[in-house]
Amino acid sequence: MNWKRVVYAVFVVVIAAISGLSGVLVGGVTVYSTMKKNAPQSVTTPIQETASATTRLQVNTTDVQTAITQAVEKVGPAVVTVVGTIPGQPTFFGRTSDQQVSGSGVIISADGYIVTNNHVVEDTSEVGVILADGTKLPAEVINTDPFADLAVLKADGKMPAVASFGNSDALKAGETVIAIGSPLGEFKNTVTVGVVSATGRTLDTGKGYQMEDLIQTDAAINQGNSGGPLVNLNGEVIGINTMIVRGNGFSGVVAEGLGFAIPANTVQLISQQIIEKGYFARPYLGVRWQAVYPALARRYNLGAEWGAYISDVLADTPADQAGLQRGDIIVRIGEQSIDEQHSFVNVLFTHQPGETVEIEVVRDGRHKVLNVTLGEARLR
Repeated sequence: MNWKRVVYAVFVVVIAAISGLSGVLVGGVTVYSTMKKNAPQSVTTPIQETASATTRLQVNTTDVQTAITQAVEKVGPAVVTVVGTIPGQPTFFGRTSDQQVSGSGVIISADGYIVTNNHVVEDTSEVGVILADGTKLPAEVINTDPFADLAVLKADGKMPAVASFGNSDALKAGETVIAIGSPLGEFKNTVTVGVVSATGRTLDTGKGYQMEDLIQTDAAINQGNSGGPLVNLNGEVIGINTMIVRGNGFSGVVAEGLGFAIPANTVQLISQQIIEKGYFARPYLGVRWQAVYPALARRYNLGAEWGAYISDVLADTPADQAGLQRGDIIVRIGEQSIDEQHSFVNVLFTHQPGETVEIEVVRDGRHKVLNVTLGEARLR
């Protein structure tokens, strides 16, 4: 493989997209203490030090190191390198060369199902996996859920190990975690150790929706680690690594230790449905739309500061049947209004296919409420 042409499969997102982090990353926190000039001087009586006066926290680092080693030995054989080919495109000067992409993945069943990131295999014409021992196996993409950045592959051949999932809802900040993957596409089964920095993080993808409920970790996640597992000390997969934050090129701020993973409970839900049904069902409305935000609303004198402007309603879709029209601005779905923190797509995805919901629109300057029975989108 010509690694010079590798397109490293990893998301690099702007710091400003991190919900709740901007104030933390701009600078350090300085604590000031103020003394009153004329405050009376207090008299301090020293306390005689005894054996019980000082409590010291003792940490058995040997036990932690052993747990890390055992966790890696348990999960490592189930981690794979995912490789793919994106076909070249025709141009005025001829066809461009094929591009090679790579990432990581983890085996989740003995019959060859593997979970990785959607962006690792997106637009590929063929994919394969490289096992921990170097064995190369052909694979196929069963299906993906681009909104969660997950993909399920199926590889042919004997699987060396199967990873088990832990309960990501039980994660707490400060827990030790291990990231395993193939950074730069070359160094397979590289291990880095860190902690859970936070849970429940939200990142803007820049595609009209946010990825929600992410695990933030300071375990080093490098290019090519996408799709690899984030593991706890029990050797359980508690997340799938998906993106890193490097910094904001405009402000010059550089961030380190900002990695994010999709929670294991989300991974299990989506991957299991893809395996069983061949797809993950998302609610479907049937419109083409453009995000509305305050600057756009002021420029075009729109009737709402936040929402989704409908540029087209597809025929015979839930939107068409409910009476939605081109030019409507969707401002609420169910009980949730669309605003800076709640995008149209994310609000829509809180509902289920087949569910009937109220959709509030602004039409010709007036608010109107319609009842819509959502359809089912079968992605890819």
